[in-house]
Amino acid sequence: MEGQQDYNWRPEGKENTHHTSRAASHSGLEEGGCPEVFPAVERDRGRQSSAVCRERGAAERPAGKGCGTCQRNTVTDKNGCWDNRDPDSSSPYFCPHYPKLIKKYGPVFTVWLGSKPAVVLCGYEVMKDALVGHAEEFGGRPDLPFPRRLMEEEIDPNSDLTWRELRRFTLTTLRDFGMGKRTMSERIQKEAHFLVEAVADTKGELFEPTMTLIHAVSNVICSVVFGSRFNYKDKAFLELLDTVTNYINYFNSPIARLYSIFPGIMCYLPGVHSRVLAECEKLKKFIQEMVEFHKRTLDPASPRDFIDCFLMKSEKEKSTPWNIYTDHNLLGLVFSLFAAGTTSTSGSLLFCLLVLVKFPHIQAKIHQEIDEVLSANHVPSMKDRVRLPYTNAVIHEVQRYKPVHNENFPREVTRDTVFRGHTIPKGTPAIPLIDSAHTDPVQWETPKQFNPGHFLDENGHFRRREAFIPFSAGKRACPGEGLAQMELFLFLTILLQNFTFKAAAEDKDMDVVSLWMALEDKKLHYKFHATRRSVSS
Repeated sequence: MEGQQDYNWRPEGKENTHHTSRAASHSGLEEGGCPEVFPAVERDRGRQSSAVCRERGAAERPAGKGCGTCQRNTVTDKNGCWDNRDPDSSSPYFCPHYPKLIKKYGPVFTVWLGSKPAVVLCGYEVMKDALVGHAEEFGGRPDLPFPRRLMEEEIDPNSDLTWRELRRFTLTTLRDFGMGKRTMSERIQKEAHFLVEAVADTKGELFEPTMTLIHAVSNVICSVVFGSRFNYKDKAFLELLDTVTNYINYFNSPIARLYSIFPGIMCYLPGVHSRVLAECEKLKKFIQEMVEFHKRTLDPASPRDFIDCFLMKSEKEKSTPWNIYTDHNLLGLVFSLFAAGTTSTSGSLLFCLLVLVKFPHIQAKIHQEIDEVLSANHVPSMKDRVRLPYTNAVIHEVQRYKPVHNENFPREVTRDTVFRGHTIPKGTPAIPLIDSAHTDPVQWETPKQFNPGHFLDENGHFRRREAFIPFSAGKRACPGEGLAQMELFLFLTILLQNFTFKAAAEDKDMDVVSLWMALEDKKLHYKFHATRRSVSS
């Protein structure tokens, strides 16, 4: 859920044949006395980085085409496992040069973001060692130009004390409003009722579910932050959701990476970044209006939501010399919660629907489990999760298998650090590749296959996996993980209790990963039929 800038760095052209063990040789980092950093691909002195490559994926494929060999030999087993990736390939968002670099230099190496070196962390054990074992050293966040410009530098992600205090307040307040508790489950169940009504209104006709899912997920966070939900047809609400969606899509685009690398140039150029900034100003204005309304109607004896709690804390701390509970910080927090809490979870729900329509035997098995365990008039709750192990396993496998923008969440080394025999200078960006942990052959039995059995033991009971880290790990792990997992389970279970989903037309040419990438690139609008189920009590 963290709405952070994407350092989705890619090599371009041929790999430079001249390598160095001193990644800092062109950046001046050695001048401070720091010794060798990592084996690295050295930048070509006379050209732009030889280690920058174009992003691969659906953008390079003709519409309707899959990923070549990943379509071959569809294999299923009793758990609904199927072969959907080339055994020699990486994730679609995983730089195609990374596997070669890993083989040559190991799971830790240097790449270049423009003129600045960054450390790449690959594989679960390396990521755990860095993010958990060296949590303080890898706990910083790089200064990201676009968010800094958007928030007018009011929230500094490098101010560790400010970040720690605001994170602590956010987690405490979210828990007070039910995150991980029955009260939050009831909020989601209530919103699921409106979601079911919206899907039922399609009456089995074709519909595109993306915005409907975004509406439902965003209303949950709206109920916590603003104290109210919005009608799915509310025009102002729809405009805000469009703004949030465009904002996140921009973060995942090549233009955003250029902005991060060359902010001094990009800020003067026209383009989508200017439009996104203008749209985000509307969202900021809406949040500011909501804050002013809360100030006028605040009852300290009965706080309604996150904004009320922040305003009360601000009043309490206003006389302290270091008061971080300012209106600008409130704006930044609410903006992040609203943006990050909307698109990631709704995206996972949509990817799950793609899986279910592409592989109906998995959907049928979930239907069977729900029908055997729950009565027709029983609304699924979090207590039912232990009784629905296969459903829970599919949801977790969706999160493991779903392609992610690996470099979306860079860390920053907070001090000169010795890590696995290498010295990393303070201020170096560190890129943990989540996909590399989720496809680590040491951790997963069939890493290239969608296999719910990854999360089931020999008795069919759900089992947790240590290498499952879709929300990252360590001190910078996403604070909304608990809420997101509740939403995924309740929304999906309630939808499948009520509907059977089918694709508009069977598409044998595109695997589920290619479909997802085409959807993200806006090259495809995938539509579904939702047929009401009739389940006896």
